[in-house]
Amino acid sequence: MGTYTDLPAELVTERLRLRRWVPSDAEEYRGLWLERGPRAVRRIDAEGRPTVEDMRDRLLHNPLMAEPGLGLLPIELRDSGEFIGYCGLTVGQASFDEPEIAYELAQRAHSRGYATEAARAVVEAATRTGRRRLWATVREWNAPSFRVLEKLDFYRSDRITEDAERGDTIWMTRVLDPR
Repeated sequence: MGTYTDLPAELVTERLRLRRWVPSDAEEYRGLWLERGPRAVRRIDAEGRPTVEDMRDRLLHNPLMAEPGLGLLPIELRDSGEFIGYCGLTVGQASFDEPEIAYELAQRAHSRGYATEAARAVVEAATRTGRRRLWATVREWNAPSFRVLEKLDFYRSDRITEDAERGDTIWMTRVLDPR
């Protein structure tokens, strides 16, 4: 495993602020889970779990929602402070040396360029950590995520994780430019 600087706990763009999670984000974070379709791996189950309290507990015990040095950061609109989703780096299905970029936005925030803007800030920050490559995993049916990643110069690798129930996962990658 290489030596890297940590992903910053705050990133600011023209319209967005990505920051550390706070316990009061639990309800909005759970709201993202409520919007997920039946093909999602992690979603609210038939018993209503995870609850807002479950989410708050996760945020308290792992405020970056990822391994140390990486992080998934809530996205808020700079002009209003409205929570609209999250974006960041996690091991996910990849590795600490070559982490996975992940993002999810509330449906009300779709089609406004926010995912691209937030992900671009995370890619630039990942480059500054000293990492050389990023990965992204996207279900074959998720055309909006493919568009975001293609704008950020990710390309399809030869790797596909087959899943007849939820749709195959396509592995996208990007070599980072060591500036």
